[in-house]
Amino acid sequence: MNRLDGRVAIVTGAASGIGRASAKLFAAEGAHVLAVDRAAEVAETVAQIKEADGSAIAVTADASEEADVANMVDRAVREFGTLDVVYANAGISGGGKPFLELDSSDWMNVLKVNLIGVFLAVKHAARVMVPKKKGSIVCTASVAALRSGAGGGPYSASKAGVISLVQTGANFLMGTNVRINAICPGLIETGMTRPLFDFARQRGTQDRIGQLNPLKRYGHPEEIAAMALFLASDEGSYVNGQAIAVDGGLSSSHPVTGRRA
Repeated sequence: MNRLDGRVAIVTGAASGIGRASAKLFAAEGAHVLAVDRAAEVAETVAQIKEADGSAIAVTADASEEADVANMVDRAVREFGTLDVVYANAGISGGGKPFLELDSSDWMNVLKVNLIGVFLAVKHAARVMVPKKKGSIVCTASVAALRSGAGGGPYSASKAGVISLVQTGANFLMGTNVRINAICPGLIETGMTRPLFDFARQRGTQDRIGQLNPLKRYGHPEEIAAMALFLASDEGSYVNGQAIAVDGGLSSSHPVTGRRA
């Protein structure tokens, strides 16, 4: 298909899950990929891309640290000549403390990675994309940003912030032809959600995972990667400032959950 033929893309959180699936798909569609993660397993993502005759470089970096983000953008330009796509996907769940037992450090850790890290990606991508008047920035939000019950307090708030950042960012970038959009995944089996899946399998209740959505199943990283590809490519050329749910229909209704303080 070659929908990203010759383009240069950065994917953060690329050591596993959605990030790995997206990096591999971008490369399969012709992109030169800078795969970024603070986990060493990002090298395995690049090895898989190269095994399939794709073009990729592994970078170990923290997507929430400005110096690291600036350096990864500079590395992409230095290695491949430009930057066309950034998928700001890196994120953390923040653990499972009860809401009223959270402290400010719990909030700050999650906000730094999930929200400030996304802003930094937008900021440093824009300095390359705006002068050439073309680019696509894709961000991972969550259905937890749309309604309660799908994540903890800091996680949900951070992802709601990503949606707001995408909306305001699209307007701050008005007239530059740099697009910015968010994907709101539903329940996907990734490194972050693996404990939930492993626990269900141990109990023999894996068939209940994802039963709240109309498709009655959980999603796969490749299904989110497919939306990221659409938004990154020219096929999404008139999509801007949007938060698109890829959740099996979960956000189309209001599942009832009980929560205690």
